Amino acid sequence: MSDDGGDSSDIGTANTMRGRADESRLKVKLLLQANRVVVTGAFALFIFVGFILFSVFFAPSLDAEIKSTDTIETIFSTMISVLVTGTTLVITINQLVLSQENGPLGDQRERMSDAMDFRTYAKDLLGESVPADPSAFLQALVVETERRSEVVDRLAAESDDEELREQVTEFVDSIHGNAQEVEDELDGASFGTFEVLFAALNFNYSWKIYQVERITGEFGDSLTDDQKRAFDDLRTSLSMFGPAREHIKTLYFQWALVDLSQYILYVAVPALLVAGVMLTFVGAETFGSTQFLDVPVITWVVSAAFTFTLIPFLLFTSYILRIATVAKRTLAIGPLILRDSQR
Repeated sequence: MSDDGGDSSDIGTANTMRGRADESRLKVKLLLQANRVVVTGAFALFIFVGFILFSVFFAPSLDAEIKSTDTIETIFSTMISVLVTGTTLVITINQLVLSQENGPLGDQRERMSDAMDFRTYAKDLLGESVPADPSAFLQALVVETERRSEVVDRLAAESDDEELREQVTEFVDSIHGNAQEVEDELDGASFGTFEVLFAALNFNYSWKIYQVERITGEFGDSLTDDQKRAFDDLRTSLSMFGPAREHIKTLYFQWALVDLSQYILYVAVPALLVAGVMLTFVGAETFGSTQFLDVPVITWVVSAAFTFTLIPFLLFTSYILRIATVAKRTLAIGPLILRDSQR
């Protein structure tokens, strides 16, 4: 869990994951927020433009290479092999990941029992029916955490310890700011998009658990029983958010992998067709000496065809970038800080 921490000299932290990690908006947008199809298109455009530039300005040019060697045959025969092998491998990995959804009746009954136990505990925590929608469920947990922090703040204000009052006030203000940010992002977010998980990542529950433990440990002798109970209640609601987020993260990963498999299958078939057409029908003399924008048409065609056959791999790359980034940022559950920049 790399982005749930903060500077140890500060009780409060930034309200967003990007702010806490001190990373550029563009990087966060590329790795996490941007639509994966758009990211794939950006990668494809980069490769297409780069291929054209190298083809024109390197000597000998692609046009000359095609006329003197079997460049087209080499490129697209290789791409056919890569497409078949890569698509099969991705689908196989996807099936392995999703295999946990399949099992005997006993395993399914145990999964159902665990899920219902969790909902029962959540109902006891929230004091109301548990929302079925993932975004509404996370939002209810955040709202409950915010409510319990207000109880802590009210009780701490009665303390004679000025340092305790100041630290609790700063801590509760940080919870309010972070909670409001996350609640706004969760409002109306639908599962299947990345919005729900991204909002959950913005709520740094682990740092807050650490601060509860630190404050109660540091000021334990001056806390009343009611104050200790209020801190315990706050810690319980924060601890509940951890497994809830991890469960929704797991469901999102499975959802995303299913989408990825479908998209790769949709694109792999026309990509194979393009590779086969290039291998069978296109040669050095197919377009003669025709040019477009002072670049031989054959160069445009080969560049476009090569880029198109790479789209399954680029789709895979764009999805794995997001999944790997989320996985790295949520490696640990609980008040553990793995990144040096957040310690």
